[in-house]
Amino acid sequence: MKFKQTLNASLLLAGTLLLGACSTLTSTPDETYDGLVLVPESRFGAVYRRPDADLTGYKSYGLVHCDVAFKKNWQRDQNNTRLDLSSRVTQKDVDNIRDKLGEQCDKYFREALEQAPPYKLVEHFSDGQPVLVLRPAIINLDIAAPDTRSAGRSQTYTTEAGQMTLVLEVLDGTTGELLVRVIDRARTGDRSYLQWTNSVTNEADARRILGRWARQLRQGLDEATAKADTSK
Repeated sequence: MKFKQTLNASLLLAGTLLLGACSTLTSTPDETYDGLVLVPESRFGAVYRRPDADLTGYKSYGLVHCDVAFKKNWQRDQNNTRLDLSSRVTQKDVDNIRDKLGEQCDKYFREALEQAPPYKLVEHFSDGQPVLVLRPAIINLDIAAPDTRSAGRSQTYTTEAGQMTLVLEVLDGTTGELLVRVIDRARTGDRSYLQWTNSVTNEADARRILGRWARQLRQGLDEATAKADTSK
């Protein structure tokens, strides 16, 4: 089932092409390479929508597992600054971070959609069903100082900010047509002072960002589907 495939090359390309454009309003393109048009004054960094897209009328919604991709060469760059071999970032560390963040993304988005009045989420759906499909992905994940939990590890202090970018695509389950693409880059905050960075602080930063994205998704979807009005 194509909606449940892992993050593919086209999604990565879409995020990469638009990342730089989202940094400033003046450089944000009015239309994407695949015919979606910029929505003005959105809650996210950039929202693109197919001109004839209609998100009303759907009775069921599908939430695809959130894929996570690190910034290019992130693991290599991290290890270049670690003289102690025992503190190097391993592939296991990368996989653990990616899996945990993907699970947290699923959790926050699902909880937001299940708040009253809840959306009807279907656990299993196949191509051709009248379902509005939400396909989130996190790309360009850049953690400033990951905690590798090595034996005898020393504390790490940094002024650097981590970042990650949400690419959320909304598709029609019947035709597979892409209706909306959301792109939002979030940073953990630039610091002018040293701060101890470890798995606890990194996870707290991630939860704050995911919580904000989940709230924005719910608010935007309520408006697009007129759910807020029908619930009154």
